[in-house]
Amino acid sequence: MAIDIVPPKRCRVTDESEVDVIAGDDDERQEGLTPACDFMDEDIKPYETFIPEEVDSRDVGVTGKTIMVAGSFYIPKLNPAKPLGEDASFICLNKQVIGVADGVGGWAKKGIDSGMYSRELMKNAELAIHKQSNSTTTTSIDLMKVLNEAFSKTKKEGSSTACILSLSDDTLHAVNVGDSGFAVIREGIIVYKSKVQQSRFNCPFQLGNESTSDKPNVAEKISVPVIAGDVIVLGTDGLFDNVHDFELETIVNAGVDSWESDVPETLAWRIAQYALDNAKNTEVYTPFTRESHKAGIEHNGGKIDDITVIVAYIWPL
Repeated sequence: MAIDIVPPKRCRVTDESEVDVIAGDDDERQEGLTPACDFMDEDIKPYETFIPEEVDSRDVGVTGKTIMVAGSFYIPKLNPAKPLGEDASFICLNKQVIGVADGVGGWAKKGIDSGMYSRELMKNAELAIHKQSNSTTTTSIDLMKVLNEAFSKTKKEGSSTACILSLSDDTLHAVNVGDSGFAVIREGIIVYKSKVQQSRFNCPFQLGNESTSDKPNVAEKISVPVIAGDVIVLGTDGLFDNVHDFELETIVNAGVDSWESDVPETLAWRIAQYALDNAKNTEVYTPFTRESHKAGIEHNGGKIDDITVIVAYIWPL
C-alpha cells in the first residue's frame, strides 16, 4: 500500500537553534529564542498533492452533503543533518482524513532527529486509517483508534505533536495533541480555531516513548459542524506562531476570491510563504512574540521553524 508522506519542498530556512522544549526538560525553560539564521534566495514553488480526479464521491467514503478536498505545502528548515525537517503530514482523500505532526526540536541537543518520529507516526496513522476502513462497514473513521494505533506502533526516538482531522456527516472531527492545530473559516471569518495544549510556554504536549512524554489519552477530541464553502487550514506551529488570525483570514479571502480558488495546494503555498516571510522578519509582531512576552521572555519578530500547511475546501456533493 502506498503511503503518501509529504516530502520537503525547495525553500528552506537555516536555523542554528532549536527552540521547542522536550517535555520534562526543565533546563530549557529560559532558553534564548532569537535564532542565528540566513535564507536561501530560492523561489518557492508549490508541491502539488491535490489531484481533482481523485476526489470523486463515488470512490470515497462520503456521508452527508459535503466532501473535503485538500492540498498541502511544506517548508522545512535548511539543515544538512535533517534534510526532511521535523514536520510530517498526510492527505488521505479517499477516506476524508488529513493530518500533521511536528517533531519536537529540542531532541536535537540529545543527538536525536525527532522528524523520524513524526514521519513514522503519520505513516502509521495512515496505515491505521486504511486498516480500520477495510475492517468495518461504516464510512466514519474513529480518530482516537487511529491515534492510539499509530502511537503504539511508532518506535523511533523523539516526540511529536499531532493533529488529525476527518469529515463525516457534514461534521469535522479532530484529535489534537500539542500546538499543531486548525482553523475553520466561513465567509472570510474564523468561526473555530483549536486551542494550544502545552505544559508551559513553548513546551507543547507531545507524543513519544519516553516516560516524560504524553500518551494519546491527552488528546483533545473536537467536533465542528461545517457547511459547503468552508475552508479548513491545518498546520504546525510554524504557521500559527507566525501568522495572526486576521492575517490568515485575509490570505484565505484573497485566495478563494481569485482564479486559484479551486486549487487548495496553491492557497496552502500562499499561507506558508506568508508565514515564512514573518518568520524571517525580526521586526514584525507575531503570535510568538506576544506569547514570549507573556512568559517574560524577550523575543522580537518571527519564529524560525518548519512550516506545514494543509488547506481543505468543503465542497457540496
